[in-house]
Amino acid sequence: MTSTAEQMRAWTGPAILTYGFRPFFFGAAVWAVLAMVLWVPMLSGHLTLPTAFDPVSWHAHEFLFGYLGAVVSGFLLTAVPNWTGRLPIVGWRLGMLGGLWLAGRVAVTVSGSMPALPVAMVDLAFPVVFALLIAREIVAGKNWRNLIVLAMLGVLILGNTLFHWEAAQGYYAAQSYGLRLGLGAGIMMIAVIGGRIVPSFTRNWLVKRQSIALPVASMQSFDKVALAALLVALVLWVALPLGTPTGLALALAGVLHALRLARWAGHRTFAEPLVTVLHAGYAFVSLGALALSAEILLPGSFGMAGAQHFWMAGAIGLMTLAVMTRATLGHTGQDLTAGAGTVAIYLALMLSVFVRVAGGVWPEFSGPLHTMAGLFWIAAFGGFAVVYGTLLLRLPAAKRV
Repeated sequence: MTSTAEQMRAWTGPAILTYGFRPFFFGAAVWAVLAMVLWVPMLSGHLTLPTAFDPVSWHAHEFLFGYLGAVVSGFLLTAVPNWTGRLPIVGWRLGMLGGLWLAGRVAVTVSGSMPALPVAMVDLAFPVVFALLIAREIVAGKNWRNLIVLAMLGVLILGNTLFHWEAAQGYYAAQSYGLRLGLGAGIMMIAVIGGRIVPSFTRNWLVKRQSIALPVASMQSFDKVALAALLVALVLWVALPLGTPTGLALALAGVLHALRLARWAGHRTFAEPLVTVLHAGYAFVSLGALALSAEILLPGSFGMAGAQHFWMAGAIGLMTLAVMTRATLGHTGQDLTAGAGTVAIYLALMLSVFVRVAGGVWPEFSGPLHTMAGLFWIAAFGGFAVVYGTLLLRLPAAKRV
C-alpha cells in the first residue's frame, strides 16, 4: 500500500476498523456513559460492583485511565501518521488494540474475584502495547519533536501502574500518588498538544473569515515559561499535595495559563462553537490550577475532590469531547461546524462540571448535586454517541460505492 486512502479502501471488514479514531472515540463515549450509569447508583449505595477497588477509586480509575486512555489512543492513532508520514494502523491490528482496551475495563470491573497482579497486567497490556507501537512509528518516521508526547504517555502508564499497586496495598487510590501522577500527565498533554491545536485551529478559522486580529503563534518564550511553571506545579502537587509551595506554584501556573489562553483570540470565535469549545476546554487547565491552589491555601474552598474535577471533568472531559467532535467531522468529510446537537453536548458537559464542583462547595447538598452532575455527563457522552455514532460506525459514501 502506498497511501492511507489505498490502505483504507483495501479493508473489507467492519467500517469501525478503518481508522484509529473510530473504535476508540466511540468506545470512549460508550464507556463514559456506562461507567457513569453504574457510578450514580454506586454513589447512593444501591449498587455494588464486583471490583477490588473501593467505589470512588474505581470511578476515578475508569475515567482517567479507561476513558482518557481510549481518547488519547484514538487521537494519536489518527495524528501520528500525519506527523510521521507512515501508514496508520487499520483492520484487525486495530481491532486487537480495541480488544485489549476492552479487556482492561472488564478486568478492573470484576477484579474482586481475581488476584491483583493479573488484573494489573490485563489492564496495563493495552497502554504498554500501544505505547510501543507509537514509539516504533515516531522512531521509524524520525519524528523526534513528538517524543515528548511519548514521554507523557509513559508517565500516564506509570500512574496507572502505581494506582494498581496502591489499590492492592489497601490505600485510598483515588487520592493517592498514582491518580495525581496520571492526572498530571493528562493535564500536561492538554497544555502541550492543546497549545498547538487551539491557536492553530483558531487561526485557520479566523483567516477564512478574513479577520485581522489573529492568535499569537504557539511555543513562543512565554508559552515555554507557562509550560515550565505548570510542570513544576504538577511535580509539587504529586509529591506534596497539601504543601504551601504547591499551592503557590499552582496559583502561578493558573495565572500564566490564563494569560496564555488570552493570547489565542478565543473571544473572536463565538460564531463557531466548534472552535470556541477548544478555548473553553483549555480554560479549565487554568481554573483547575487556581481551584486546587485555593483549596490548598484556604481549605474548604471547593473540597479537594471538587477542585480536582475542574481538571478531571473540565479540562480532560471538555477538551477530549472537543477533539472527538472536531476530528470525527474532519475525518469523515463533514463541514467543520457545530450543529445544535453538538452545542447541546458541549453545554451538558460544562453543566456537569460546574454542578459537580458545586457539590464540593456545598457539601450539604452533595448527594443530589452529584447525581445531577452524573446525569448531565450521561447526556453529554450519550449525545455524542447518538450524534456521531453513525459517522464513526459507517464508511464515507465514496468508500461504500
